[in-house]
Amino acid sequence: MADPTSPAVPARPATVTISSYLLYLYAALGLIGVVIGLSVIGTTSDVYREAYEGTSAEGAEAFVTVTSVIVGVVGLLFAVAFVVLAIFNNRGKNASRIVTWVLGGVSLCCSGVSLAGSAFSSSMNFESGQSDVPDASEIQQRLEDALPSWYTPVSVTIAVVSLLALLVALILLALPPSNEFFRKPAPVWEPPVPGAAYPAYPPVQPATAAPAPGAPPAPGMTPPAAPPASPTAPPAPPAAPPAGPAGVGPDAPVEDKKDNPNSPPSQ
Repeated sequence: MADPTSPAVPARPATVTISSYLLYLYAALGLIGVVIGLSVIGTTSDVYREAYEGTSAEGAEAFVTVTSVIVGVVGLLFAVAFVVLAIFNNRGKNASRIVTWVLGGVSLCCSGVSLAGSAFSSSMNFESGQSDVPDASEIQQRLEDALPSWYTPVSVTIAVVSLLALLVALILLALPPSNEFFRKPAPVWEPPVPGAAYPAYPPVQPATAAPAPGAPPAPGMTPPAAPPASPTAPPAPPAAPPAGPAGVGPDAPVEDKKDNPNSPPSQ
């Protein structure tokens, strides 16, 4: 028999499924961007070291390297987080949908992991009135000459596609079908199925018959109590009155006439 308190689980709508696939795509593109960014750390560091060598900003390439590593680690954590959130979104967990909106908003505001890494790298131009430091355009030209020709177009493409996928995924999670899926369902009572087995009741212990009079009690059975004593017997009748003198009274024996000559003759 169905549990009357079991909630009815709604079917997952296409909006939630597509949103989860887009989150998977965003995480995959983020991992690719992290791998590409970490693969050119050595080249970027060499460009900044040569550009700042002999100037007041000498040694700043170490800060550029540390910044690139931090951006890569943050991108990796975001990718793993979005994969986990997509899994729980498919299961209808409203808390994961809220966290997805929060992390997605942060990613959109930061313009993605790849664009954030490029912004950190380009910010190290030291245009603060120091005449001995190369300007931003010169450093950017050196980076374009040192980096592979595919690096810039691939990085920009990954960043744009990632942002679009994340934006669409967040919008799909806010549509009415998604809201209905993430809403906690109310308990629904289902009628019992004909022929279904009902839960068994506990067995009833049979009453134990009393043993026959004089028989020993059964093992584990308390012997019955003795019957109450019979009421007191009635008093005995009074004794017979004492007998009179011999030969007097109605009970006196009749003597034989032969033995008593003085007895009157019989009529």
